[in-house]
Amino acid sequence: MNNIKIKTSDLNLYYGKVQALKNVSMSIEKNKITALIGPSGCGKSTYLRTLNRLNDLIDDVKITGKVEIDDIDIYNKKIDVVNLRRNVGMIFQKSNPFPKSIHDNVAYGPKINGVKKKEQLNEIVETSLKKAAVWEEVKDRLNDSAMGLSGGQQQRICIARALAVNPEIILMDEPASALDPISTAKIEELIYELRKSITIVIVTHNMQQAARVSDFTAFFLIGEVIEFDATRKMFTSPTDERTQNYITGRFG
Repeated sequence: MNNIKIKTSDLNLYYGKVQALKNVSMSIEKNKITALIGPSGCGKSTYLRTLNRLNDLIDDVKITGKVEIDDIDIYNKKIDVVNLRRNVGMIFQKSNPFPKSIHDNVAYGPKINGVKKKEQLNEIVETSLKKAAVWEEVKDRLNDSAMGLSGGQQQRICIARALAVNPEIILMDEPASALDPISTAKIEELIYELRKSITIVIVTHNMQQAARVSDFTAFFLIGEVIEFDATRKMFTSPTDERTQNYITGRFG
């Protein structure tokens, strides 16, 4: 069982009186890509945000059940949430670079973590941009504002920023939905490459994307996980009729 990185057991989440997640139990494997699919408003992004406690920032949220990373309950009161979020990076649907230079965007996390030496920061920035497959495009303009880049480049800068603090897990919430097909292909290639060393959980509306990049897929419907299986099996012979209907486009 030591290849399980994230485990949720009987996870329920309420926004006030509204239940957004219902008894979600799932084991996510280390260094694999797990896609979360399902119609809008079915709990995919909410589930994603329970994995680094981003829901803590929302008023009137109540969570029951368990979320474990490496067998440690991340909702334990002794958990250092800042440290947790460093280890569990997040990439949002809309790229959100800071209004700073490309270099300072990527160096931001390491600086907060106490890296002071310029050479060391430069090395981290270069390595992270290379891992994010954007170094060649930006290496001559590191002091330019990240806001001047294209959407696809901005998203890869955000990925580089997440990588700069060496996370073990990266959560991605529709990371390519606002991008053109060429940028989307680059992000997908990047995701596939990153899984050699990082566990990735990705929310996507794009069935083809889920089929292309993920090892496992979970189908959410109204806050429940209807089916969770190897992606190939899920897309060729799902066991639940609702999964079949969603994948073939009959609803959603």
